[in-house]
Amino acid sequence: MLKRLCAEFIGTFWLVLGGCGSAVLAANFGGDGNPLGIGLLGVSLAFGLTVLTGAYALGHISGGHFNPAVSIGVWAGGRFAAKDLPAYVIAQVMGAIAAGFVLLQIAQGNPNFAIDPTAAGAFASNGYDMLSPAGYSAAAAFLCEVVMTAIFLVVILGATHARAPAGFAPIAIGLALTLIHLISIPVTNTSVNPARSTGVALFAGSAAIGQLWLFWVAPILGGLIGGFLYKWLGEDRG
Repeated sequence: MLKRLCAEFIGTFWLVLGGCGSAVLAANFGGDGNPLGIGLLGVSLAFGLTVLTGAYALGHISGGHFNPAVSIGVWAGGRFAAKDLPAYVIAQVMGAIAAGFVLLQIAQGNPNFAIDPTAAGAFASNGYDMLSPAGYSAAAAFLCEVVMTAIFLVVILGATHARAPAGFAPIAIGLALTLIHLISIPVTNTSVNPARSTGVALFAGSAAIGQLWLFWVAPILGGLIGGFLYKWLGEDRG
């Protein structure tokens, strides 16, 4: 169990450092219009690549969840033991916070770096209303996070099904997360992962922390919906 938890810690650390790091350090590198800045497309791809590479490297050890909503959704889908959920969630959140801390140390190496806690997406945090990148309401943000996480779980459970092509699951899962970010970055800055949201919100300021509840409740609800839905759809087909 210790090795599984270490794998979840490392995988979540990599997801937050790679995904949120791309947003903080590289999304707008050099200012608007600079061809070296990776923008929304690059950040979306970075999140997908962290999951893809992390799943290939660590999935055979822990299952490669790296996300409390995924662990809960996989449990709802009948493929994960409830007794292991608390330990997995703790390891994932700790990995995310460690990544947020390391990212902050790197970012502070630039003398011009500063976090504006009132700005949307500050330090790659998630938000709604004034903290939404495009000003979306809490209701829209909640719906978006629920639906995106539910579909993410359907993809995960389908790609890892015994009858799915072997060895390709991390690719499908990574591409799904990329697509989710392409859709929802303007709405919430994309969470679908309570650990990812927590890992940066703790360093982004009180405003992000105040909205963190939504990025726990909505992804977990979405994970449950996706897990139960896929179990109903496909698990009885062997």
